[in-house]
Amino acid sequence: MEGEAALRLGVFVGVLGAMALWEALAPRRADFAGPRRRWPANLAFAVFGTLVGRVLVPGGAAAFALHAQGQGWGFLAGMPGFVAIPAAVVLLDLAIYFQHRIFHRVPLLWRLHRMHHSDLAFDTTTGIRFHPLEIALSLAIKLAVIAATGAPPEAVVIFELLLNGSSLFNHANIAMPAGLERALRLIVVTPDMHRIHHSWRRDETDSNFGFSVSIWDRLFGTYRAVPADGQLGLTVGLPEFRDPADQRLLPLLAQPFRPPQ
Repeated sequence: MEGEAALRLGVFVGVLGAMALWEALAPRRADFAGPRRRWPANLAFAVFGTLVGRVLVPGGAAAFALHAQGQGWGFLAGMPGFVAIPAAVVLLDLAIYFQHRIFHRVPLLWRLHRMHHSDLAFDTTTGIRFHPLEIALSLAIKLAVIAATGAPPEAVVIFELLLNGSSLFNHANIAMPAGLERALRLIVVTPDMHRIHHSWRRDETDSNFGFSVSIWDRLFGTYRAVPADGQLGLTVGLPEFRDPADQRLLPLLAQPFRPPQ
């Protein structure tokens, strides 16, 4: 599905460029870690994640959904598209919410996911900073959800575009009027909401798990509106990974294999 791959790449580059420009023109916080030191490694993980996906599932998740559809898998199979497509998008997003919570709860999975949280700053490239092993496991979970639900290929494409675009948006270091932020937060996960999830305080890290919509955190009791130290005083990252040397590419790749902290 080359058209789908080109669409995803176009949306990724467009949203990443727009968020980077917004960050340059109107940053929410001073970026003490500096993009020049962080961006090469973070962008490398976007490349690694793409390669992992293409190696494990050459045609992509949408192609797998097309195969599952042909086999009649899932409880959405046979339903009209106007029902199956939105239902599948919602179910996939809900699955990602619970996957995220599980990755925080299970120590072995946290060792994979903590690399994402160890970034010493919070900007749009943090939204693509995921360990290749976490990408592989997330892909396996996504395929399992697609098979179980019978998500149509169109729903998978829509979901992946929303997930990738929202991750770049809600990790962005962008300023916006307070009233607009409050209104958006009623529906979508905003940067101010998700930044709390990247606090070095563990009780704040274990909140605001949603990526796209804010309803899941509100519904399941994991929503936190304000960080203890305020948005400008919040410390991003993890207490055990404050050394700038930990932010280089090879130490980041090796991080899951370091002893639990």
